[in-house]
Amino acid sequence: MSQRMQGQPMIIMGEDSQRMKDKDAQSHNISAARAVAQSVRSTLGPKGMDKMLVSSMGDVTVTNDGVTILTEMDIDNPTAEMIVEVAETQEDEAGDGTTTAVATAGELLKNAEDLLEQDIHPSAIIKGFNLASKKAKEEVNEIAESVDPDDADLLRKVAETSMTGKGAEQNKDVLAELVVEAVREVTVEAEDGSLIADLEFLNMETQTGRAAADSELLKGAVVDKDPVHDNMPTDFEDASILLLDTPIELDDPEADASIQLDSPDQLQSFLDQEEKQLKEMVDQIKDLGADVVFCQKGIDDMAQHYLAKEGILAVRRAKKSDIEFLKEVVGARIVSDLPSATAADLGSGSVTRDEAEGLFYVEGDDDEAHGVTLLLRGSTSHVVDELERGLNDALDVVASTVSDGRVVAGGGAIEVELASRLRDYADSVEGREQLAVEAFADAIELVPRVLAENAGLDPIDTLVDLRAAHEDGDVRAGLNVFSGDVEDTFDAGVVEPAHSKEQAYTSASEAANLVLKIDDIIAAGDLSTSGGEEEGGAPGGAPGGMGGMGGGMGGMM
Repeated sequence: MSQRMQGQPMIIMGEDSQRMKDKDAQSHNISAARAVAQSVRSTLGPKGMDKMLVSSMGDVTVTNDGVTILTEMDIDNPTAEMIVEVAETQEDEAGDGTTTAVATAGELLKNAEDLLEQDIHPSAIIKGFNLASKKAKEEVNEIAESVDPDDADLLRKVAETSMTGKGAEQNKDVLAELVVEAVREVTVEAEDGSLIADLEFLNMETQTGRAAADSELLKGAVVDKDPVHDNMPTDFEDASILLLDTPIELDDPEADASIQLDSPDQLQSFLDQEEKQLKEMVDQIKDLGADVVFCQKGIDDMAQHYLAKEGILAVRRAKKSDIEFLKEVVGARIVSDLPSATAADLGSGSVTRDEAEGLFYVEGDDDEAHGVTLLLRGSTSHVVDELERGLNDALDVVASTVSDGRVVAGGGAIEVELASRLRDYADSVEGREQLAVEAFADAIELVPRVLAENAGLDPIDTLVDLRAAHEDGDVRAGLNVFSGDVEDTFDAGVVEPAHSKEQAYTSASEAANLVLKIDDIIAAGDLSTSGGEEEGGAPGGAPGGMGGMGGGMGGMM
């Protein structure tokens, strides 16, 4: 890049840098963003397909969870990464609806590109999208129906809707029941009378080798560890429990330290001294009154022997997350310095051992100590992993529904109704922004279209039928992807949290506007696209999922 000054070019950018301006920049960015959105569209809905992601290390993930797909993909494009952030924000704020948010952002940009080709300025499009997004949020609130937090049946429907199409679908009745029960266990009333489902007090453990229907909800914590010594007791009714994040071992000497020993007696004296120090550490634990020790670090073999001799149960190398959760369950403090520990640091509870499963069950005694564990089972590790993703989404949406108290009909019902209301609203918008509001309405109708596509139905016929039903005043009319019929999806049990929809439209709109506002790309390196310029190019074949995205992704759309 150079600027002429008094007849001489002034160089202000390096030789390797590149610049893309105006329509080229907009086209490049829209192509990159749409490529990401396109990659997750086929996963939407109960009939959505799965993606297999293979990392550079050869790890395989099979999933149709939007945020997992996007975060696992090897994306090397700044614009594409903006769209991935949409999915991450949706996951953090609403727990589900990531595919909807990302696909809608891609469709908004596709419609915006058509408007740009009609010489409508990006500022007018951005303003129109902002107006439409704000109006959409208002209309969702008006359409949404209140839910009683004690209505377990409706909450189960919310959980089942979230799990449908994921690995949890086959056992969704059992799992939805567990999800609702788990959320109720950790729901507390705030000072202002509102309900808060605090999922910090909910832990999830996974096990392979059993059917998903064998999953269960347990009060307290589950620790998948063995006792460090065979002679230790494993069951306690009323135990004093010590949580350690420091090892019951002697400090290792420095790497270059050496000890000069002149006789066997000196060696024996040295070993005796080490043994004495370990015995003192065990005596400190005994003097505290601890019956059970959960240690995040290692426990020396000699210390294990002394602990067993004192009748103290010890577990080593417990996960940090388990120690943090046990802290809440048994009402203990985590001890980092054993000599300074006091009896007040101990928690109390019952500990039982299931030898067949290889698990410890820990339940707190204190009324203030609370926490539940969802023990999730599946036949293989891949099945369990996908089940866990599905249940995490279901837990988030049920918790969101309990806290927010609003739900809407699914199956594309809310999208078609919103699109209709936004088109009516567009008539009151002056200037070219009106076209952007209409483009927004068209974009959110992507959901019923893609639901139909993924179910092998005709998307145009489906949309025509849905629009006709909504024009007749049926606000809850949505698509039953299994029968292909238009029906009242709310009564059919397809129910989604209103907050998730609001967040999806807001995130998609903001991401699209961010991309549209860029009219100049100045890159320090190469902006060219690796791979061919094939129409509708798909994700590349490099390990990690999307090698073809490197260097710009321009060849992907």
